[in-house]
Amino acid sequence: MTPFIPQNDLERQLIAAQEGRIDPEDFIATLLGSEVFMPIYERHQIGGLQTEKAAQPLKIETDNGEVLVLFTNPERAKPFVRDFPGYGGGLVVEFSWILEKLGIGFAISLNPGETVGIDFETQDLARMAELQAKLH
Repeated sequence: MTPFIPQNDLERQLIAAQEGRIDPEDFIATLLGSEVFMPIYERHQIGGLQTEKAAQPLKIETDNGEVLVLFTNPERAKPFVRDFPGYGGGLVVEFSWILEKLGIGFAISLNPGETVGIDFETQDLARMAELQAKLH
């Protein structure tokens, strides 16, 4: 596996959190204000235009429910999405947008397959949504 070289502040903060150099709450605050890459299914397109309005994000079904797959930057997604035909593209969005638009009824895996990543359970997202509401 290639070494994980941080490409942005979110990745630097994630490493610091995993190494115990910053509080988990500080990392969550950074995450809420950061952009993440969300792989989406590329439906049949006509002339390069999406034929359906709703993007279908990559979610994996587990024994514990759905897990939304996100990455700290688009390059991190490439090795992972190879196993999911149709998910070559995606959206770069604010993490807070995901909480607002997609809700909180699922878990999240940030950088699955990477040495630097983190998983959030459904209850973690509920707490993040509460924190985000307090910040705004």
